[in-house]
Amino acid sequence: AIASEMNRAVADGRLEGPVVLGRDHHDVSGTDSPYRETSNIRDGSMFTADMAVQNVIGDAFRGATWVSIHNGGGVGWGEVMNGGFGLLLDGTPEAGDRARSMLTWDVENGVARRAWARNPGAIEAISRSMNRQNDLQVTLPATVRTSDLDAWLGDSQ
Repeated sequence: AIASEMNRAVADGRLEGPVVLGRDHHDVSGTDSPYRETSNIRDGSMFTADMAVQNVIGDAFRGATWVSIHNGGGVGWGEVMNGGFGLLLDGTPEAGDRARSMLTWDVENGVARRAWARNPGAIEAISRSMNRQNDLQVTLPATVRTSDLDAWLGDSQ
């Protein structure tokens, strides 16, 4: 919403433009940092660089002006992978479309990752987002009640 309004402000002259939105790393989806941003992801993926790479590729396909993959981020070289982007808002309808598509992906990708790690709040949030956005389809995790697992295992423990 903010990016779209900034793009409209460039279009109607309230802002002298163009304007660039950017970030170097973002804990929602663009960072794989097992000792900081992704330390609460306990499905084993906190130690991979998969999501930062997936995120910048998704940002690029959705219209980012540029994307970057970089290392370090204050945690230490080799300990973290970050993905970043730049997005030019020049007042055109196409720039507004790119902003909506790319920024939605950028956030929802990280929410999906946390849902896959079985975070209840993230499962609820991504489910709500899918109800609002017809083009968003995220595979939700299958969960098991502990009581069912205990009953199934029986005496084999």
